[in-house]
Amino acid sequence: MSEVGDPAGRLKVEDVHVTDPSVIRRAVGAAAVGNITEWYDFGVYGYLATTIQKVFFTDLPPATGQIATFGVFAVSFLIRPFGGLIFGPLGDRIGRKKVLSLTVILMALGTLLLGVIPSYGAIGIAAPMLVLLARLLQGISTGGEYGNAMTFIAEYAPDRRRGFFGSWLEFGTLTGYAFGATIATVLSAVLTDQQLLSWGWRIPFLIALPLGAVGLYLRQRLEESPAYAQLQGSAEEKPVQSLGSELRSVFTKYWPAMAMCAGLVLTWNVTNYMLTSYMPTYLTEALPAHGAGVGTTASEILQILVLVVLMVVITFVGRLSDKVGRRPVIMAGCAGLVVLSLPAVLLVRAGGDLTTFFGLLLMGLVLVLFSAVLPSTLPALFPTHVRAGGLSIAFNISVSVFGGTTATVMSALVSGTGDLNWPAYYLIAAGVIGAVCTFFMRETARRSLSGSGPTVETEAEARELVAASANGTWPEKD
Repeated sequence: MSEVGDPAGRLKVEDVHVTDPSVIRRAVGAAAVGNITEWYDFGVYGYLATTIQKVFFTDLPPATGQIATFGVFAVSFLIRPFGGLIFGPLGDRIGRKKVLSLTVILMALGTLLLGVIPSYGAIGIAAPMLVLLARLLQGISTGGEYGNAMTFIAEYAPDRRRGFFGSWLEFGTLTGYAFGATIATVLSAVLTDQQLLSWGWRIPFLIALPLGAVGLYLRQRLEESPAYAQLQGSAEEKPVQSLGSELRSVFTKYWPAMAMCAGLVLTWNVTNYMLTSYMPTYLTEALPAHGAGVGTTASEILQILVLVVLMVVITFVGRLSDKVGRRPVIMAGCAGLVVLSLPAVLLVRAGGDLTTFFGLLLMGLVLVLFSAVLPSTLPALFPTHVRAGGLSIAFNISVSVFGGTTATVMSALVSGTGDLNWPAYYLIAAGVIGAVCTFFMRETARRSLSGSGPTVETEAEARELVAASANGTWPEKD
């Protein structure tokens, strides 16, 4: 049933929010810049993993050091659910904008800390322990960042274009990762190995501070999202619930939405981290051990080229989902994982720059079907009063258990079994899980979010909706 309008479900003019296009653009930019900061760090860490291993894990055998390096990377994901538990419900209580301002500061500080930690040779075991501390800080902040950012954009975006605007959040992801990867690649190319080990690897991490400052500035200039403002306006009739009450609610009343969200996030992020976190090591460490693979510089350049292609494509896929619906696009991505994962891995294994590029591109084009659509799909699973909390908790639990551990699990499976096709097997399993979730998911494209009135771009659209409601032709929300 509709949650706005009169008891008969008819809309009133005040129920329809008309967005200012310039405000939408600023809201999308402010949310995306935090994602740029987050993924800039991941891009740098992934591309400099071998160097980081030599700086902080010099006393370990190469294979063990590689697993330890990715293990520290994975720890920041294991801690993310706690960030979601803290900052997700906090976004429902004090507002999305305030939480997003706090998380972008914490992310920038965590990345900056990583860049100033002395090496293992200088302070011994304290060095990897401080790296662990920095990654924990980043994990806590990231746990609150992404769920609130998805919520923020979804609540600002017009209902008919939520897929398009939501896709810009992941455009920020690709931009941040490509930016970090490019800087790491350039430094690796222009500096000697000794220069990179002694001081060059620190430069990319130090750049995070100005990135965070830009993000904070943009976020401070925005008002709260229309849906949250509407929730605050009705606080006397429906008081904002306590933290404990919200946690009980999302795990009891909204557990189907939580489970569906977690399953979709699993599929999305296993694909995401397979491409962005594990493939660089797969190409330069795992494959060369079996007489295949490409050089480090070639691997880095090919990855960046794939990311650039995805940056070009992603907003068009988001726009497509506004026209054909979210479910068909997501289901196509799941089918792509099942059918194309093994061919993609075999292309990567074949060696040679061209075949490797097409293998990575195939994996990336499947990924973009999730990245472009799920930022607008997942917020629609929850009503306004628990949206940031429910989404942050489910998202981060799934990313923590499955996404962030992908590189570590793959390193262990490939090195332990000698089977180079394990990435394909893992992706196929993720595709099956995603297909099951998508089959049971309701279509949410072109519908207003649960718990708030419709959001449109023009006064004419608002009048059309009110007239359609009076005639009984306005579609009910899911």
